[in-house]
Amino acid sequence: MTPNLLPDAHISELQWRVAAVAPGSVAHPDELEEDLVWTRARVPGSVAASTTVAPPDSVDWWFTTTVTAPGGGASVLTFDGIATHATVWIDGIESAGTSSMFAPVSVDIPPRSGDVQVAVRVDSMDARLKQRKPRGRWRSSLVDRQGLRHERTSLLGRAPVYGQVPPVVGLWRAVTLRERGSAEDIRVHAELSGADGTVRVRARLTSPAASVSLRVGDHSFDLPGSEGELDVTVTVPDVSRWWPHTHGDPALYTWELEVGSRVEGRGSLGFRQVELELAGASVAFTVNGTRVFARGGCWVPLDPVRMWVEADALREELTSIRDAGLNMVRVVGTMVYEQPEFWSLCAELGILVWQDVMFATTDPPTGGEFLDAVHRELDAVSAIVGGNPALAVVSGGSETQQQPTMLGVPLEDQRIELLESVIPEFIARRLPGTPYVTSSPSSISGELHTHVGDGIGHYFGVGGYLRPLSDIRTARVRFAAECLAFAVPPERRAVDAMFGTANVAGHHPDWKSAIPRDRGSSWDFEDVRDHYVREIFGVDPHLTRRDDAELYLDYGRAAVCEAVHAAYSHWRRADSECAGALVLTLRDLVPGAGWGLRDSAGTPKAPWYSLARLSTPICVFIVDDGLDGLAIQAANDTGNSISGYLRAVLFGPSGPMGEPAEARIDLGPHTTDSVSLDRLLGSFTDANHAYRFGGQTYSAVVVELVGADGSVLDQATHLIGDRHPRQNDVGLSATAENIGPDKWSLTVSTRWAAHYVCVDIDGMKVSDSWFHLAPGAARVLTLTGAKTTVSGHVRALNSIKRAQIS
Repeated sequence: MTPNLLPDAHISELQWRVAAVAPGSVAHPDELEEDLVWTRARVPGSVAASTTVAPPDSVDWWFTTTVTAPGGGASVLTFDGIATHATVWIDGIESAGTSSMFAPVSVDIPPRSGDVQVAVRVDSMDARLKQRKPRGRWRSSLVDRQGLRHERTSLLGRAPVYGQVPPVVGLWRAVTLRERGSAEDIRVHAELSGADGTVRVRARLTSPAASVSLRVGDHSFDLPGSEGELDVTVTVPDVSRWWPHTHGDPALYTWELEVGSRVEGRGSLGFRQVELELAGASVAFTVNGTRVFARGGCWVPLDPVRMWVEADALREELTSIRDAGLNMVRVVGTMVYEQPEFWSLCAELGILVWQDVMFATTDPPTGGEFLDAVHRELDAVSAIVGGNPALAVVSGGSETQQQPTMLGVPLEDQRIELLESVIPEFIARRLPGTPYVTSSPSSISGELHTHVGDGIGHYFGVGGYLRPLSDIRTARVRFAAECLAFAVPPERRAVDAMFGTANVAGHHPDWKSAIPRDRGSSWDFEDVRDHYVREIFGVDPHLTRRDDAELYLDYGRAAVCEAVHAAYSHWRRADSECAGALVLTLRDLVPGAGWGLRDSAGTPKAPWYSLARLSTPICVFIVDDGLDGLAIQAANDTGNSISGYLRAVLFGPSGPMGEPAEARIDLGPHTTDSVSLDRLLGSFTDANHAYRFGGQTYSAVVVELVGADGSVLDQATHLIGDRHPRQNDVGLSATAENIGPDKWSLTVSTRWAAHYVCVDIDGMKVSDSWFHLAPGAARVLTLTGAKTTVSGHVRALNSIKRAQIS
């Protein structure tokens, strides 16, 4: 699941330079003027990471370098991606061209030694879009330049909703120079067949070989060595299955293809069965025959300027996603296909990937040249993901069917051949066993593609459409490939680092430039967040901002936490109809209050912790079912049984009331269960004050899932009552203790109920934050980071006074 390079392949550390010229002014590298302003180019990387002399789409860009041929046999120079319309010259001879940033370009270099001059011209996208081309059947509301429907390029930087990020232009993916081998275009694909695994290997043998062998793990297979196309399927007996990390071990097998005595390709693969069962309006997502609740979010590039990062940065980000209990990311059709390292890491870490084809909202052409470009693109993607067990779903793009539906285009005029025949036929042929949906969202029962309770939905009822939190229960979401978009403020220290002060919030142009806004709308997603602050907490966000900008942002953070908790606690409960939900988005593209649950530097925001608490493989949480009282939900995603008990404690205004109530619980592998608090207590208590017989008796309930050995596997705190008014002091305290190298424990306690406790630490990571504490309760958290002392404070939304960490 990494590029299939020869063992001695040369990953080119080429010294590229780049210069801008007027569109169409230079037709050949010999015409480049000596006095051009040349800049060292960062390759791989979009041109915006190298120079700002001109807007990336406005000019032609010339890239030049000198390479040294390996010597001996023939070699091949491969550009993994050039954005977008480009021509390649080798020693002044036009040698290749491309019209798609998503398809690689290869140039053969005959046997020779010495230097080779390479030049690449990338044409101005602005100039291309001025050319008149046929209009689509509908106008995209995402972009203002409708000619983009004809281009195989990313909408990132060209769709205003994503903020001030530049478009992707130039040599944005790796450039490699290697000797041509005796096996080219190696592809592998793995499938699960009962207890065994099958591996199909295809390659082009450039010459007869005395021996060809394939090794998969500890198994070796002799293959035919005749020159020409190699296409063989082998069976690996009794394989270990790959699981998402929440449900089991993401088992991988190494593979090597050896021709003669030389390894021509290597990588890793995994065996699993993934199904997306669509019946009626319902969706069931299963891995290895086991239902999986998919939770996670939409992925964005970690460096939206360069569009390429080191593997270590990818590992850190994906490890954080795994550690938060999330098990799926979606690569959205408005973005780009990710680096090969992304796929290898997802497989290793047990993270499922929903992969969109790069289409979004526009009406794609049907011409042969365009279709040919799409085929090359799909072929390139399949070469990377073949054999990769992380690939969970392929979708025909983002809102490609919803857009014409929302614009009122008649159903008979919405048919998109690419989505309904070209792409699914390719997937069935090249990636068999991979679930495919025509678009995200898309209905399956014949309803319009706007219906969130039918098939694959985008759920923004709570969010952009200002529906009450109760809408989550009535919407009957089956699978939300996008959901819960808010302008989420970064944490206080991050806001100070980005903007200097919280006083910019809500009005300053620098702040507002990062707030997502639908093109042409009179509102933005900060207005959405403010709406829920008013509805949930009963405060006027504008007056609060006027008096105390920090408190205003804290209310906004907490409001998004409320929305995330309400949604995921319903979608993950035992009787849920929901098979998965992915937030929009996991991370911000630019500094500010974007959609992300992590800011542009990767620091978690408040709702990240809410989602993580509801995503742990072994999880207990509480749902308010109104007159039916509080329901305790227990989930065990793991492959092991849990035998233990539930323990519940009711709290009054100042501490526990009565003895803990306990009941045995047995959770088999991959199961969820629900127990009412009333049944656990053995009597009617009106703990959630739904009947309102007199004044409210209880202020909180704490439930623990305890293992047979007495260890607490998970715990949840539910504060009772809609609002918790601010007090001068709720009695917070926080004490840190060093427990090892770069590791501390932090004990946080409170005298009275503490609503949304935030742990604000300088330069350290905290295991949890933005949680509730019952009166007299305490929690022990973990801090990590290379610090000799712990500096920071703990605060609660309902307390004016905060506690310094001692």
